[in-house]
Amino acid sequence: MDDNDDASDLALMARVAQGDEAAYRSLSLRHVGAMLGLARRILGNAADAEDVVQEAMLRVWTHAPRWQPLAAFRTWLTRIVVNLCLDRKRKAPWVDLDQAGEIADPSPDAGETAEQNERDRLVQQAIGKLPDRQRTAVVLTYGDGMSNAEVAEVMGTTVSAVETLLVRAKQNLRRGLGDNADDED
Repeated sequence: MDDNDDASDLALMARVAQGDEAAYRSLSLRHVGAMLGLARRILGNAADAEDVVQEAMLRVWTHAPRWQPLAAFRTWLTRIVVNLCLDRKRKAPWVDLDQAGEIADPSPDAGETAEQNERDRLVQQAIGKLPDRQRTAVVLTYGDGMSNAEVAEVMGTTVSAVETLLVRAKQNLRRGLGDNADDED
């Protein structure tokens, strides 16, 4: 077992700041999977998500000497990933999910799977149509299980503002899902 496996993120970042590549690899292995999942949920595109996470990890390496542990490393990294995702979404043209087409499901219980996929698609489509800050709050809160305080720190806002974003997001989702929202309650 590598000593890096048991080291805290703070200790690893101190070593990364000194140019320790093994500590950087350990820190990357520890967090890249979660950051990829987050980026995929925000962007809806695996290739773009990989690019964003690669850029975020490059920033970890290059900014390590200047990093100040004002927040937990994971919170800092999450904020970088969220900001890069939002930047990418601002630059990328919107592509409606209906144009992407359906993916055939090879599972034996195709009826139930198709219904679940349709519900998931409708929810993801509705989440995708939310304003960027509302979508980010929803993804971090419900997708990543972060508390409102953590979300506020990542987004650089207050807990009250996050709560307002979530209330507005839920209202927009109910409107966007229409009759389908009643089936889920």
